[in-house]
Amino acid sequence: GSSGINAEYGGNVVLAKENTNSCDNQCAATEFSECDADVAIQGVLGRAGSYTENVGQFYNYGCSTPGNTAVAYDSVKAEDDEALFKGLNLQRYSQYYRFCCCRFPS
Repeated sequence: GSSGINAEYGGNVVLAKENTNSCDNQCAATEFSECDADVAIQGVLGRAGSYTENVGQFYNYGCSTPGNTAVAYDSVKAEDDEALFKGLNLQRYSQYYRFCCCRFPS
């Protein structure tokens, strides 16, 4: 299941996603070796107005492939303002970074 918890650390982890690697590989290189998702999350800046307001988008690329290999979505390799601030004055959403959701094996 996706609820494996390592008592010493208190939960699952989120890793910065390397643009040319799969989350299966990245998770396997840690003690949280099981991948649950490769996600990209994008959201509005500021406070939500209601619980039904769309405040962002997410994509789940799956764990087995590198998916979108654009460097702009790699929070380690991207230039400081390349992904997070690009286009803010042109659109409602910021650009997004990608993450691996990893858990301790059950």
